[in-house]
Amino acid sequence: MARLIRFNKPFDVLPQFTDGEGRRTLADFIVAKGVYPAGRLDRDSEGLMLLTDDGKLQARIADPRHKLAKTYWVQVEGIPADSALDALRGGVTLKDGPTLPAEVEMMEPPDIWPRDPPIRVRKTVPDSWLCLRLREGRNRQVRRMTAAVGHPTLRLVRYAIGSVTLDGLAPGHWAPLDPASLR
Repeated sequence: MARLIRFNKPFDVLPQFTDGEGRRTLADFIVAKGVYPAGRLDRDSEGLMLLTDDGKLQARIADPRHKLAKTYWVQVEGIPADSALDALRGGVTLKDGPTLPAEVEMMEPPDIWPRDPPIRVRKTVPDSWLCLRLREGRNRQVRRMTAAVGHPTLRLVRYAIGSVTLDGLAPGHWAPLDPASLR
């Protein structure tokens, strides 16, 4: 039977097990052997990663053809107008082409751990939080999308992959998961 674990990746951790430059990696947190990340989460992003020892399950999680939704909590600079949210909902054009439409809504700041180090705060520029759901996974896509509509990302937390969430999982911790629970 395939093994599947969920991990709450802290900020400034590489989404891989090795690094020749001495930076923090998954190996600093995960002692389970033989599992590999199903998809990536940038070093400067936080939140849910899934790891498995099963190649087919890894492809089902990571490959956009399977349309497994990824949900992000995104702290952005400024307060997006309806036109910016509508642009995200319709798909925005990036240098590598148009994105698929995203599900997006404004949200209250989530009750989550403080980031270490904290984001930069500008007293003259407000910030706000978005809940954004994608079904594709391009390199730094969320950050590029919010920047394209005039609201650079300040903090990015992946909250869910399909039906699996971060709920009850502290930063730097991992837990086994029944692969059948992934929908």
